[in-house]
Amino acid sequence: MLLAWQDGVRPDPRLTVSQWADQHRMLSSRASAEPGRYRTNRTPYMRDIMDALSPTSPVQRVVFMKAAQVGATEAGCCFIGFVIHHAPGPMLCVQPTVEMAKRASRQRIDPLIDESPAIRERVKPARARDAGNTMLSKDFPGGTLVLTGANSAVGLRSMPARYLFLDEVDAYPASADEEGDPVGLAEARSLTFAHRRKAFLASTPTIRGLSRIEREYEASDQRRFFVPCPHCGAMQWLKFERLKWDRGQPGSVRYVCESCDHDIAEHHKGGMLAAGEWRATAIASDPGTVGFHISALYSPPGWQSWRDIARLWEAAQGNDDALRVFKNTVLGETWVESGEAPDWQRLYDRRKTWTNGIVPAGGLFLTAGADVQKDRVEIDVWAWGRGLESWLIDHIVIDGGPEKAETWEALEQVLAKIWPHASGIGLKIARLAIDSGYETSAVYSWGRKMGVGQVSPIKGVEGFNRSSPVSGPTYVDATEGGKKIRRGARLWTVAVSTFKAETYRFLRLERPTDEELAEGVRYPAGTVHLPSWADSEWCKQFVAEQLVTVKNRRGFTKLEWQKLRERNEALDCRVYARAAAWIAGADRWPEAKWRDLEAQLAISELAQAEEPQAGQIRRPQTRRSRRVFHSSYMG
Repeated sequence: MLLAWQDGVRPDPRLTVSQWADQHRMLSSRASAEPGRYRTNRTPYMRDIMDALSPTSPVQRVVFMKAAQVGATEAGCCFIGFVIHHAPGPMLCVQPTVEMAKRASRQRIDPLIDESPAIRERVKPARARDAGNTMLSKDFPGGTLVLTGANSAVGLRSMPARYLFLDEVDAYPASADEEGDPVGLAEARSLTFAHRRKAFLASTPTIRGLSRIEREYEASDQRRFFVPCPHCGAMQWLKFERLKWDRGQPGSVRYVCESCDHDIAEHHKGGMLAAGEWRATAIASDPGTVGFHISALYSPPGWQSWRDIARLWEAAQGNDDALRVFKNTVLGETWVESGEAPDWQRLYDRRKTWTNGIVPAGGLFLTAGADVQKDRVEIDVWAWGRGLESWLIDHIVIDGGPEKAETWEALEQVLAKIWPHASGIGLKIARLAIDSGYETSAVYSWGRKMGVGQVSPIKGVEGFNRSSPVSGPTYVDATEGGKKIRRGARLWTVAVSTFKAETYRFLRLERPTDEELAEGVRYPAGTVHLPSWADSEWCKQFVAEQLVTVKNRRGFTKLEWQKLRERNEALDCRVYARAAAWIAGADRWPEAKWRDLEAQLAISELAQAEEPQAGQIRRPQTRRSRRVFHSSYMG
């Protein structure tokens, strides 16, 4: 009893979170690629971040904008373990959704408790009848840990909390059950603890203007991790622009010092990280808040290497979605939507001349976008090649509204039309996407008649936060009893904002000069080629919208496309044709499928180039065009 009393009155050692982690934290093979004792020196940049969460630090809010897989979640788990062991109190851990909170409990919190004896003895096993240890609640002497989702307002206001761990805040919904910003609701739980509260906000950023973590970071002192050059000793924070390598050879990657211009090899990184330090680059609006930012360039040896980063960058070229993922998850920076409208005059001036109605050699298949208006249907036909390089092939206007049978008959003729390819082979439209926003029932009826193989009715929705730019299809035809008709019309949902931003990005690509083209330099992936017959009105319609940041009635900001002029059919038809290419599978085709298309288009050229040999029978060539894009290419 005397020994127990002495142990109880002895004050706990003044440990920081990082010191506690080094002494008591054990990593499980279930939750870590490097199981065993936790070592802060493996990720030296996390030391100051964790120590700012210690009771000895005056900091109240820690903001961490970071790349993926740099150790932020593990630091949050160390924060949780420290609270349970050394500074007990009510703690709230918020994940984007309740389901993700349950997953974090199984994959992160349970292994944290099971593998670390100092914590395991304070949290009763979940098998006990009165354990107070459930999937979303962990009781311990002096406090409790509650896990919840940002989509649950009830969970966010269920308890006061001295400690907050808000993970992946950029994935939180704009409002929790229509009751307000989840971050604001969670932080309101800690206000009664005044200067004793601690809040840890960590996230990979998303889109500029919508990113919560970027907004919080910019309001902080914006700390960067400065490391010394192994050659001259100059302190600098690592920038992607100074990572150099020979094109197509990621293995040649090196970092160029901004002071002495010497090449820094990958093997120097370990020593640089050990000697690094955090430095503030701004003055915080709130002295109780500190902000940290780090990219994957700092990943410790054995994790993501500079060579991997170079390879990812090259693989992402020409793919807007891949570039956004690279920017967010590798560089830890927000993605800037290229929403400013390009100058229509610049597009008009750089039009190219090719034979009217002929598909250039680079075009491998055709899609079309149809915009149904009150008195007409406008169709643009686009050819697509590798890397989503595209050519405007035809612009068709069918006079007459959707209530007229002649309108739909004319549209059927467009589907049956054949456009000659530069190789001599004919191409039909592989897929036509038609907007169902006006006269929906008529569009569904026509789409049902034409079949799902070539026609796709679509519905456009705003927003960038969709997991896929196109989703579906959903069956929209039903019997009188409400049962879906499997052979009825199928509707695809398209995030038009994503494809508009991609189009504007493609329009801003730098093009090679005539001299470079003569030397064999290719156009960059995604280049948009416009023919000389595209008049000024069409070019103005093509760039008729601009991406702007607006505030809603609740005060939340969002990105929204707004018209600069009344008519924008050219841009809409481009988006629909791009969606048709996505539905056809062009974004997911393997290399073999692209080679197959090229081989089909080369058949005519090879046949004309080869001369008949003795013993061979050559069938006479006819002028009949052949369709080279089959439904089998749509998976």
